[in-house]
Amino acid sequence: MVASGSSTLHIRHVNLARGFRGGERQTELLIRALAERGIQQSLVCRSDSPLRKELADLDIALIAANHQLAGHFTGRRGDLVHAHEAKAVHWAYLHHCLRGTPYLLTRRVPQPVKDKSLNRRTYRAAASRVAISSVIESHLCARGWGSVTRVPSALAQLPSDPDRVEALRERFKGRRIVGHIGALVDRHKGQRLLIDAARRLRASHPDVLFLCLGQGEDETVLKRESVDLDNLIWEGFHDNVGDYLQVMDLFAFPSRNEGLGSILLDVMDHGVPIVAAEVDGIPDIVIHEQSGLLVPAEDGKALAEGIARLLDNPDLGEQLAQNARQRLDGFTPDAMANAYLALYRRICQDNI
Repeated sequence: MVASGSSTLHIRHVNLARGFRGGERQTELLIRALAERGIQQSLVCRSDSPLRKELADLDIALIAANHQLAGHFTGRRGDLVHAHEAKAVHWAYLHHCLRGTPYLLTRRVPQPVKDKSLNRRTYRAAASRVAISSVIESHLCARGWGSVTRVPSALAQLPSDPDRVEALRERFKGRRIVGHIGALVDRHKGQRLLIDAARRLRASHPDVLFLCLGQGEDETVLKRESVDLDNLIWEGFHDNVGDYLQVMDLFAFPSRNEGLGSILLDVMDHGVPIVAAEVDGIPDIVIHEQSGLLVPAEDGKALAEGIARLLDNPDLGEQLAQNARQRLDGFTPDAMANAYLALYRRICQDNI
């Protein structure tokens, strides 16, 4: 018999990603929120996964698996497996075949799942398929591989340190900051559009500084292409993101594709107005003219115009930021954990 009560329910999470990006942050946030509810959990991840360090303070079993064939007979058998990314889906399907454990999967990227034999089998065999945004939900429903539930990502409730914030304010004194946070991968995050916008606004808004946090495969080429700009800084990776959000006057997010864009939730949480591309899952978060401004994707001129509009009308930016904060109740770690916990219990009850 499979457990259904919260005191005995054991969830085995699987995330086999090498790095630590948005999906891994969401995995961590969910595990922490469930731990607060007394849910027993284990995590299957790579031996070098950053999740190991991020979750070191929790009493949770960490099972090493550097590929889909490993870890299936290690530790206590879970009541339910939760696959958090593509490789994890394959692991969960094999685990289901080997041990009969039901699984659900979370789809976080906006591209439609390829209609291949393995994908059809692994998605159809899942007890549930979860989409983090409306566009992903539509793509999954169109495949017809089973029912789909939407559970959006959560804000990370990023802290800030007053002393660090003050130091940043002093460093950027006299400048208005247009911020951006994201992996430096232009085909995904669209940083070349930021370069274009910075170049367009350099003369008309000489006090504005574009401040970009992140690292990635395009870092060298992006720096080379913007070497002539004195109004753009590539700040690199920093883990004190909350401090930087506190000094931003607005946030620019010109992604070319985006499952949801959970960093936008943290930007809203810190009261920073947003200009973002109208693409994929972003409109689930940013409602145009209500909780931010949306501009056409792949359009540096439109991005620059949206930024200029908020720079020239700070009252509008303040109103949009206030409205955005009022929408955050549905995007907290608690809301995400409650939604998943209800889904876990329903699946387990169905498998008694």
